[in-house]
Amino acid sequence: VRLVESGGALVQPGESLTLSCVASGFSFGTTAMTWGRQAAPDTGIEWVSWIYSDGRETDYTDGVKGRFTTSRDNTKNTLYLHMNNLRLEDTGMYCSIRGLKIFGTRGQGTQVPVSS
Repeated sequence: VRLVESGGALVQPGESLTLSCVASGFSFGTTAMTWGRQAAPDTGIEWVSWIYSDGRETDYTDGVKGRFTTSRDNTKNTLYLHMNNLRLEDTGMYCSIRGLKIFGTRGQGTQVPVSS
């Protein structure tokens, strides 16, 4: 199983960013996926969003509802997190996780510092 995230960058509040994750080593098209976030190295991973295998159902933590959208392209084994109107509190290391639980196999993550 391999999950490789990309797209992280330093952004200012109000800006947008899209993260990607390319998956391999398992049946991506039949697997629900989750995005998690670690605010700081010494903190745990918190759930951000999940998406069912067919992409028809998604859910988000309250703090990002209406601003973040998760999607997937099963033909490319790729998961996305579209982030709009970023806030200072969105800062963190974002990682993709196989399955619907934050304790699943995850990638190395990509950093998203939000700073003015």
